[in-house]
Amino acid sequence: MRVLALILALLPLPALAQTLAEPEGAMAEGREVETEAGFRAWIQDYRVKALEAGISAATWDREMRGATFLPDVVRRDRNQNEFTRTIWDYLDIAVSDERVAMGQAALKKHGPLLEKIEAQYGVRKEIVLAVWGLETSYGNFRGNTDTISALATLTYDGRREAFFGEQLLQALRILEAGEISRADMQGSWAGAMGHTQFMPTSWRDFAVDFDGDGKRNLWSDDPADALASAAHYLAEHGWAAGVPWGMEVTLPKGFDYDLTSERVVKTAAEWAALGVTPAAGGALPAGERVSILVPAGAQGAAFAIWPNFQAIESYNPADAYVIAIGHLADRIAGGEPIRTAWPRHWKALTLEERKEVQERLSAAGFDAGGVDGRIGPKTVAAVKAWQRARGLVADGYASPDVLRDLRGK
Repeated sequence: MRVLALILALLPLPALAQTLAEPEGAMAEGREVETEAGFRAWIQDYRVKALEAGISAATWDREMRGATFLPDVVRRDRNQNEFTRTIWDYLDIAVSDERVAMGQAALKKHGPLLEKIEAQYGVRKEIVLAVWGLETSYGNFRGNTDTISALATLTYDGRREAFFGEQLLQALRILEAGEISRADMQGSWAGAMGHTQFMPTSWRDFAVDFDGDGKRNLWSDDPADALASAAHYLAEHGWAAGVPWGMEVTLPKGFDYDLTSERVVKTAAEWAALGVTPAAGGALPAGERVSILVPAGAQGAAFAIWPNFQAIESYNPADAYVIAIGHLADRIAGGEPIRTAWPRHWKALTLEERKEVQERLSAAGFDAGGVDGRIGPKTVAAVKAWQRARGLVADGYASPDVLRDLRGK
């Protein structure tokens, strides 16, 4: 059991890197029936578009001849919203003691390289390590799915054809340029590649040849190009040197939870004047654009976040992912675990339960923005309005207790 626990603690978490986040209320439909024969016919049809986009006929025919339809990729893509986990369960895995220890070992092993990367791009070396740790467990699990087959399958499926079609064409351009062999172009089921799980267009826009060998190689055992590329990506998305990503804070009694949102921005001094203090003590670091997040509502930890939070968010838009990256980086650097206890008696609501929350809120006169099972800003606002009407702490968290009370039980 100890071996199994170690494996689970180190496996990359089921979160897509650098894919498009679907807006609340949106769910494009894929093809109803998909087969290998249908996939082969689609390859012939899509060939015209690929050639118009500049892919050579020789490249298309050669690489797509070796592509196969992957039903499991379609299943995984369509089922992403059916299952979720609480942030504390996520962090238990993402920032496990094993992952922290491996990060510290990686820092010791690759210290000189990481120092050079930090000096060039301004991104904390521990942040770069945390991205590496969460995406592929420091390169140990880079994925073994054929990238062309995965991206072709997802384009054929049609649910996000424009996005994955662009990724497929760019992956073919990488092969056409001789940057990597087809056999070595492997990654996640969603087409993310290499140590830091870049999508092909991210490779195009942000990958760098840091080791100077003439190739931007994110796939090899040497992680230099991949780690530098991740730092370059974050720097290009607004990372500011010398500024925190965020930190755990303590909120004063009677705090107005309407202020807990990335949309509410104040200076660190203004938050301090409202009674917000670092959980570890001391004063809030200076900052002109600081927000407060409560990812588990009023019963869990609260975080002050600086614009570097949004830089990490560009890599993956889930708050839990960003907090995990920041916290793992802090732990690798010797920081303490999160101090505030989580409401571990709560389980994560299933997709159907989240839909039920939205249905019952709307029926009670609180517009949840539709019934899709995605707890976005409109649903959070509806939960807050419902809580406020009942004299409860209006934190907007759709907990099992909220569902129970909506049911009238």
